[in-house]
Amino acid sequence: MSAHVISGARLADGSTTDLAIVDGRFVEVADAPADAERIDADGLLALPGLVDLHTHLREPGREDAETVASGTRAAARGGYTAVFAMPNLTPDTDTAEAAQYVAELGRRDGTCEVVPIGAVTKGRAGTELAELGLMARQGVRVFSDDGACVHDSLLMRRALTYLKPFDGVVAQHAQDPRLAGPGACCHESEISGRLGLPGWPSVAESTVIARDVQLAEFTGGRYHACHISTAESVEVIRWAKARGIHVTAEVTPHHLLLDTPHVETYDTTFKVNPPLRTSEHIEALREALADGTIDVVGTDHAPHAVQDKDHPFDVALPGMLGLEQALAVVMEVMVGSGRMDWPTLVERMAVAPARIGRLAHQGRPLAVGEPANLVLVDPERRAMVDREQTASLSRNNPYHGRELPDPVELTVWAGRVTYRR
Repeated sequence: MSAHVISGARLADGSTTDLAIVDGRFVEVADAPADAERIDADGLLALPGLVDLHTHLREPGREDAETVASGTRAAARGGYTAVFAMPNLTPDTDTAEAAQYVAELGRRDGTCEVVPIGAVTKGRAGTELAELGLMARQGVRVFSDDGACVHDSLLMRRALTYLKPFDGVVAQHAQDPRLAGPGACCHESEISGRLGLPGWPSVAESTVIARDVQLAEFTGGRYHACHISTAESVEVIRWAKARGIHVTAEVTPHHLLLDTPHVETYDTTFKVNPPLRTSEHIEALREALADGTIDVVGTDHAPHAVQDKDHPFDVALPGMLGLEQALAVVMEVMVGSGRMDWPTLVERMAVAPARIGRLAHQGRPLAVGEPANLVLVDPERRAMVDREQTASLSRNNPYHGRELPDPVELTVWAGRVTYRR
């Protein structure tokens, strides 16, 4: 029997409590066995385990960049107890069998819960719907062609319609392939022109989202906008929510903190899709996350092997690490600035992503009878980020050399300690 007693922890609402965990659930402290491990949480904050709607684990196919084992260790280090695994794998997660395999890898090797995301189209090629119904019958509830946009409006309409009876959600990588083609890699601005890098205009994102939210209204389906990065997208989502359309949205930590000038060094660590934007867009994203227009923080954790980043900027693969510093960035940008309190952070990083992904046992209160998923946070601890000190197999960490909060002291998933400082 696994048992722990955490004493003197402060909750998000400011109250202080003792927590007892026995066999994966919170119990009354009086019911904990005498030999339970005692953990002193004086000065620490106890939060529900974080949930990431947008993780790239790379297995199967690119185990040189990340594996389920290494990626979930990074997740636990960052305070996560569940991650949703994006389908751009080898093979793509576009069949029920492929989804089952990803889930099985998670059960076998995971240090947190691994939930497969199904592809919307076969091979994520954007031409024919994947096995949506078969995957949904296996419990898949989130579907995405992430890395590619479902740019065909008829296919998007059909996906939204088909998934409605299953309570599924289409998570869109919004990138108009005509306005921002495969080579687009820098926010279209004075900087892209000066650096000679192919531009990725903000309207290439917002125009796709504008079309999609109207299709969601027309079909009654659920729609989720992945990693939004522009002020225009925020306004479209705000408009859609005001109309009562079933729309949710996410923002990444890096789009909340890092801006376009970082690419002036041509350091491919800062190449990401969608690209880093200007301060005006960053401010709009922060405001939208604070007021709830943006529902969740999704890491878009995208590990890459050195050989895939060691190229000219426009050739290198896009993506950066996110799981281990996501909470730190949100604390720095949102909590530290007074724009967000701890209960709102819990909503954006645990409760809402679990709700969108229909993961009923995650993002739950730290209360008797609930599943024991939690993270203990030291709100005062800070450290310099060192890309070599990571659980990930990859090193494309955009926060390397930056001082940030280093908050996670302990992560518990289903009653099991998965990370301890």
